[in-house]
Amino acid sequence: MKKIFATIAAIVLAAGLSFAQDLASATELYNNGAAALANGDKAGALEAFNQALTAATALGEEGKEVADNCKNAIPKVTLSLAKDAFKAADYDAAIAKVKEAAELAGKYAESETAEDAATLLPQFLTQKGNSLIKENPAAAAAVYKEALALDPDNGSTALRLGQALNASGDFEGAVAALEQAAANGQEANAKKQLSTIHLKKASAALKEKKFTNAIDLALKANEYSANPQALQVAGTAAQLAGKNNDAIKYFTEYLEAAPTAKNAGQIAYTVGALYQGAKNIEKAKEYYQKASTDPKYGAEAKKLLDTLK
Repeated sequence: MKKIFATIAAIVLAAGLSFAQDLASATELYNNGAAALANGDKAGALEAFNQALTAATALGEEGKEVADNCKNAIPKVTLSLAKDAFKAADYDAAIAKVKEAAELAGKYAESETAEDAATLLPQFLTQKGNSLIKENPAAAAAVYKEALALDPDNGSTALRLGQALNASGDFEGAVAALEQAAANGQEANAKKQLSTIHLKKASAALKEKKFTNAIDLALKANEYSANPQALQVAGTAAQLAGKNNDAIKYFTEYLEAAPTAKNAGQIAYTVGALYQGAKNIEKAKEYYQKASTDPKYGAEAKKLLDTLK
């Protein structure tokens, strides 16, 4: 019987020694990771911490302290690697790592890293979009959309998304993004761009003889941001569509907005002719008089003034 008890005791002692060795090994791995981190070897530190976590977890409650230390370190080191990749302008790697850090932080309940990762991810995505927008606006738009989904109140990202969508030919998408930007702190910049893209569409519609569309788009451009050129487009489209009263209105507003424009004399002459056609002689004379000093249209305006006396 004594021999049996002695054998059992030896087994228990051996198990205890083995357990102590396993804990010591896990602790050593963790310490190796800490040393690597102190020496700037973040990749080596991460590898050691993961190995230590595996070893400590296998020990159950006895390895909990080491495991908890690893769980605290692993998301932080991963996020630090993401920041390093970002600084090196390796945006794909940075985005992948920050997403990995967020996942690990959630898995290990490391709230500080989770919050930092949530803040950094849309920033990383936006910067990637910035790097793409000139050469590949469609790809940039896709990245901006992902960033904006994470931070929908970011007017700057919405503004850049609008620029990218417009450059890639998505007019409706660009308008929606720029409206979102205007509602989130970028009103002046967004409305200026909205005015510009509507004017461009209006000019294209005028060229295609889609006069009603041209007028609507031009007036919308002027609504977003005062734009004399838009009023000129609206006036020209209205005149070509036979809507002379509207043409007079828009051309008059153009002259009020841009009285010193190079073509002011030409527009004044046109308004005079439109008033003459409407048999409003006094108004016709008023605008012919304004056109009388124009180098190109002045002589004809003076002839018409003499005729209408």
